[in-house]
Amino acid sequence: MERMEQWTIDLRNSVTGGGPLARDFGADAEEIDAVCRNYPMRIPRYYYNLIAEKGDPIWMQSVPSIREMMDESAPEDPLHEEEDSPVPRLTHRYPDRVLLLITDRCPMYCRFCTRKRMVGRTSTITEKTIAMGIDYIRSHTEIRDILLSGGDPLMVNDRKLEQIIARLRAIPHVEIIRIGTRFPCVLPSRISDALCDMLKKYHPIFINTHFNHPREITPQAREACERLANAGIPVGCQTVLLKGVNDDPLVLKELMHKLLMMRVRPYYLYQADLTRGTNHFRTRVERGLEIMQSLRGYTTGFGVPQLVIDAPGGGGKIPLMPDYVVRFDEKEIILRNFEGKEYRYPQADQPYVKDTRDVELINF
Repeated sequence: MERMEQWTIDLRNSVTGGGPLARDFGADAEEIDAVCRNYPMRIPRYYYNLIAEKGDPIWMQSVPSIREMMDESAPEDPLHEEEDSPVPRLTHRYPDRVLLLITDRCPMYCRFCTRKRMVGRTSTITEKTIAMGIDYIRSHTEIRDILLSGGDPLMVNDRKLEQIIARLRAIPHVEIIRIGTRFPCVLPSRISDALCDMLKKYHPIFINTHFNHPREITPQAREACERLANAGIPVGCQTVLLKGVNDDPLVLKELMHKLLMMRVRPYYLYQADLTRGTNHFRTRVERGLEIMQSLRGYTTGFGVPQLVIDAPGGGGKIPLMPDYVVRFDEKEIILRNFEGKEYRYPQADQPYVKDTRDVELINF
């Protein structure tokens, strides 16, 4: 009988219902469980133990809120991933790279997830869909870069993950294999020596992880990220700008500094996607631009992520820079993508009030 790895034991001990939250923090268990029936919850005990109080930045990212059920206007698939899928669970939007989903399970179901419509539900990702995706990649020689995603691709055990990576690496025109994972942040025990030893056989391998708040940078998270770096795997961070979690220049400056100290390169700062059930996390676009202005010049240049909007309608990631922002007003921002096409992103409902203290605070 195969011995269970520590991370799988840790995962089994996750919080999946409102009971522990009611007992430990006085939360409304019935309300949480009602939301869970529509949008599943799983919080690894490791991450659960980072919660200091009800409503703090760790809580907001992991614990269901009734506000998720009040959002009916946003689309379920704002990025048109399914429309850009020539075969199931593969998205081919950019000329030379594709997104391949190999699982719809995650160690934690983030409350702001872009794929909230599918993660943690009845599985639509199978050995067959993965094989179809690999066959598609093999038959399209223009594809040089593969991003494995999900769910979280590290939910797949090492043996199965290696089988997938080996099949991709055997394709002559595949140059880069990337893995998008939040495990280093929410369950760092997954990043074992065995995993790193396997991955480094298939270089170049890149990993993008996902930290949103400085309190997520723990000794365990640092050890996991450094283990990846020591295996020769470049690690980047894709942070999401979240209202009430990190929409503050001081918070993000601290986060970027801590990422660099564990050899993780800040990569993207995402404007929150227009995804059903997540609207309460969205900030005004101006807020992100002001935070970027507060970071630029006040900290290390390679510690400043690129602020982007993944354009609704499948326009791809568009940098928020003067050349790409056509115009914006109280209702929406008009963007220009890499193809010169224009896309519209609706503003959040609340009026915007400029905080003139930000530049002074960030230089404190």
